[in-house]
Amino acid sequence: RPIDRGAGQQRGAARSMDESKAGEAPFVVDSKQRRFYTPAEVARHNCAHDCWVSIFGRVLDLSALLREIPEDHPDFDLTLPIVQHAGKDISEWFDPATREVKTELDKTTGLVLPKLPHGRFLHVAPPEPVSNWGTDFGEPWFRDDDSYCIGHLSQSVRKIVLVNMLTYQETQLEVCDEETLFEIQERYADWNAHSCSYTWKVLDEDVFRPLDMTKTLEQNGISNETELFRKLSISTEEYLPTIHVYFDDDLTEQ
Repeated sequence: RPIDRGAGQQRGAARSMDESKAGEAPFVVDSKQRRFYTPAEVARHNCAHDCWVSIFGRVLDLSALLREIPEDHPDFDLTLPIVQHAGKDISEWFDPATREVKTELDKTTGLVLPKLPHGRFLHVAPPEPVSNWGTDFGEPWFRDDDSYCIGHLSQSVRKIVLVNMLTYQETQLEVCDEETLFEIQERYADWNAHSCSYTWKVLDEDVFRPLDMTKTLEQNGISNETELFRKLSISTEEYLPTIHVYFDDDLTEQ
């Protein structure tokens, strides 16, 4: 990369307006709702009080639902399979055609019952009629996108490097290929509180070409070569696309 790797420090915008100490990652909280999330972002929400799961590309935040069911609640045990898979993709629990819970033929009873390898979970009917199972919860959580869906799981992620040409700080980000540069800029704000004050450019045949912030990386001519690198047994860390960001008030030649 045509840059000075100097003693850059990453900005901890989520923690303060000042630069963080060298080598210290910023404190990042997923408080912003995004169109797309990386699998790594979903994986961070992996406990009962902070529970995200993904189903067929949808990301669901079930934290509020689980908070409504304390340990002394009769349905508490039904939350355990969900909590045990918090932060994971659970598409395998559901039929891809119907989006309903998978079923199987029970050889003992001859009935078609829910297929529950991890145990029965919340809003799934019991295998036989009972008097204490209420159906007043409305739409099952796995169909209630209005209440729980917060975005989509990215189908393709990659790493890029942003170089602040004012300070020569380098920041490596994992981003979603579906995102526009404006959306990636929002991610960069966790490292640089003034990220909106920068013009983004890429080095293209010895010329710094401005990027269209309304388009994706691919649409800006920055191809994702991750799979090609893997096929060639080359480390994906060997080459990371570099974007140079110029502070708009910087009077140095661009």
